[in-house]
Amino acid sequence: MTANSPDNNTHNATRSHELPLFLTGPVLRRCNARVITLWMVTSAPLEGEFLLFQGKEASPFFQADFTREQQIRIGQSAWVVMAQFSGDFPLDTELAYDIDTQKGALTALLPELLYPGEERLTLTIKSRADYIQHGSCRNPHFPGKDSLVAADEKVATLPLGERPALLMMSGDQIYADHVAGPTLDAISQVIDLLGLPDETFTDAPYASLSALRASHHQLYGRDQVLPVYEPTGNWLSDTRMLRWLPAKQRPVFTANECENHLIGLSEFLAMYLLVWSPNVWQLVETDRLEKQGFQCGEQVLADKWQQLWQQEKTEIEEFISGLVKVQRLVAHIPTYMIFDDHDVTDDWNLTVGWEQAAYQHAFSKRIIGNSLFGYWLCQGWGNDPEQFDDTFMAMARTYFSAPDTASHDAMIDHLYDFEHWHYQVETKPKMLVLDTRTRRWHSESKMNKPSGLMDWEALTEMQQALIHEPAVIIVSPAPIFGVKFIETLQRIMTLLGKPLVVDAENWMAHPGAANTLLSIFTHTKTPTHFVIISGDVHYSFAYDIQLRFRRNSPNIYQITASGIKNTFPEKLLRFCERMDRLLYSPHSPLNWFTKRKRMKIYKRDPDTPGHGRLVNSSCIGELWLKDDGQPERIAILTAEGQSIGFPPTRQEQKRHSGAGEKATARPDNNES
Repeated sequence: MTANSPDNNTHNATRSHELPLFLTGPVLRRCNARVITLWMVTSAPLEGEFLLFQGKEASPFFQADFTREQQIRIGQSAWVVMAQFSGDFPLDTELAYDIDTQKGALTALLPELLYPGEERLTLTIKSRADYIQHGSCRNPHFPGKDSLVAADEKVATLPLGERPALLMMSGDQIYADHVAGPTLDAISQVIDLLGLPDETFTDAPYASLSALRASHHQLYGRDQVLPVYEPTGNWLSDTRMLRWLPAKQRPVFTANECENHLIGLSEFLAMYLLVWSPNVWQLVETDRLEKQGFQCGEQVLADKWQQLWQQEKTEIEEFISGLVKVQRLVAHIPTYMIFDDHDVTDDWNLTVGWEQAAYQHAFSKRIIGNSLFGYWLCQGWGNDPEQFDDTFMAMARTYFSAPDTASHDAMIDHLYDFEHWHYQVETKPKMLVLDTRTRRWHSESKMNKPSGLMDWEALTEMQQALIHEPAVIIVSPAPIFGVKFIETLQRIMTLLGKPLVVDAENWMAHPGAANTLLSIFTHTKTPTHFVIISGDVHYSFAYDIQLRFRRNSPNIYQITASGIKNTFPEKLLRFCERMDRLLYSPHSPLNWFTKRKRMKIYKRDPDTPGHGRLVNSSCIGELWLKDDGQPERIAILTAEGQSIGFPPTRQEQKRHSGAGEKATARPDNNES
């Protein structure tokens, strides 16, 4: 029974009355003095009004009709609602909101969204980005707690004026290439439950998504379905004497654990419904496959997959238990997002060779396009709705009104051509959120060399946005200044022709991108204070950076917090940290062979015993900024609720006497 078959239509019609109105959300997105943005997914067209109150006043000072807002029907019982309310909204003021729907008030339908003592959902639109929570890499079935839960529990204790100005999710909000078996089975149930559309494939082992879902490859077998290619241009294929040898096929998608890789658009959409809200989880059976004797298509899952299923199920159930708090957090704090590779697939656009293999194959192009389609609807749209014109809305509605291959491919082509996934947040300081995935600086020497994270045109646009700003916050999914020893390992593997093995993605990997970026920091008209927020690497650290040979250097601070629900292999991380200290100590001559030789880097030490400089813990980053844009305090909040600070180094303390924080005592803080 497929998602759009007659039998399934009847099934959904009988179940539609059981569905809650709010499937996911509401999520507060872009908010400022001119606009308040809400994103949600509902089981019926949302009717009613948005009500905005000042403090605890009984009557709203602003109200707006939801029927005038953007609502796109993505399934028989699913609507994506993007409400962008325009007005003159007060800053730094206690506000509260409610939604009066056709089924009653939001606060009555979802009272669990209220913090203690609240009668309505509260928010403050801050004039300054004085306190930011940030993080990346949230893998639902990673063993460990979800630090977004810890973030919510902290916010619950804070007065409204002391809450974060915003929450920045800087990449890998979903792991499309590494999905747990129980999650993928829940996704399949959600597709049927909500009537999300089927789709047909070209050059694929299965003609449609429904055929794949009915097959024995549905669970723990998708690595055998994903597209492959025959590499060209290497020395072996160019050797005349060896051309008679059979070509070795390689997978396009390079994730190590892609047995449950998302493929269909409906799968991406269902995944988003499941990562931010418990409401849809309550409608599915997490033990359905066990009740069926682990029957998948015409086969029974092998024992090793059954054992993995049970392990993943334990973690997923723990993940689900915290989602009510995650849902509460994002309903109160303006939330911004940007993609990284796992939102699409591991190593997305890493090299020119990868891009050619991926985009010249119809099946892999469709999979990547589906991920972008889902990202736009569920993440990108709310970051800056004004960037997405009526063409986006018309093409999306055309596809969902009568899903077919032509309209599907047209939408994907439009998404591929779009070049404005980056955006600005007009806080004080200004925040620039970088797209480091779709505007890459391609290597001109070899197809398997890593591309620069941004091309010259994108970096030039970034520089123009910085000019004459006194201070700026830059959100880069990957750290701009990483761990030198790890970057050296990545460089060695690249020289050996194996950049995909070590995920060789760092800003210094491409000479053109690295030199252009470093030149931006040295430009005389760029800000006095740079604060860089990053994630990606699955460990956390903080650096202070200055320019060599310059008396009036800008103050550059980099804060890396990762992952929200993920960590780095502990023994490997400690080895890399020890080798970094040994080989790249402050006086090591090896420092002069790096692209960062014009920079002096001071490494902050955590204030909590038992951690190295690279803190390996699931966490959410916390950053407090002074009026001039410099960090007042840098910390992470672990998933267990522990706060770990990164106080200033001695060098930073000397430069800013009276900084108020005790300097760390370790003697080897600076790095050439």
